[in-house]
Amino acid sequence: MNTQETKGSLLTIIENKIATVEFGHPASNSFPRSLLDSLTAEINSLSVNDAVVIIILKSKGTAAFCAGASFDELLAVSNEQEGMEFFSGFAHLINAMRQCSKLIIGRVHGKAVGGGIGIVAACDYVFATDNAAVKLSELAIGIGPFVIEPAVSRKMGTTAMTEMTLNTHQWKSAAWAQEKGLYAEVFENSELLDAAIADFASKLASYNPEALFEMKKVIWEGTENWESLLLERAAITGQLVLSDFTKKALEQFKK
Repeated sequence: MNTQETKGSLLTIIENKIATVEFGHPASNSFPRSLLDSLTAEINSLSVNDAVVIIILKSKGTAAFCAGASFDELLAVSNEQEGMEFFSGFAHLINAMRQCSKLIIGRVHGKAVGGGIGIVAACDYVFATDNAAVKLSELAIGIGPFVIEPAVSRKMGTTAMTEMTLNTHQWKSAAWAQEKGLYAEVFENSELLDAAIADFASKLASYNPEALFEMKKVIWEGTENWESLLLERAAITGQLVLSDFTKKALEQFKK
């Protein structure tokens, strides 16, 4: 799949049983709903593609990995239904990654914020660079990381999730994120990062696909209720995003 739009881009390359999926957006690789839906559909498609054994998920450019939700679309939300529908985009994507029959390797080259951290947490194994600091800033704009919380807590634990959530203005280093379990391996630069990912993905792709599939199921045991849970969390966020506090905060963040 290859799409280039004003609302973002999505490119997939399949080679040697490895699918590399790259998403991008001019606004720090943030996600409008259309891009969330495109990425979700691509993950679902690759899940049933027999030519693919491993998925590498990355973002475009050399700056931020992902800035989370599109501020423009958040400001445009005018009622609870629209809010719920927007945040359910992240719910559907995380669930697609969770249910995908293929192991997903995350490549995080730069900073991740909000929903971007949720996407990282939904990967099965994550490589990052020293530049890949993380921050959950949702409370500062009057909402909260409700949709992504189950994925983040599962990967990092409730204590680390709480620390990030309540300390909204503090960036946590890549080393901290690795220590807490979000990242498996951290490298000094993108060259070392890509070499490690290529080697790791190549080895995994040579293994028995059935064994990898069964391992994926084991890794995600106990998350079967996420299908409904994440949508319930999307409804909470959809209500909060309508508050005057959030509208004013988003306007300030945009300046």
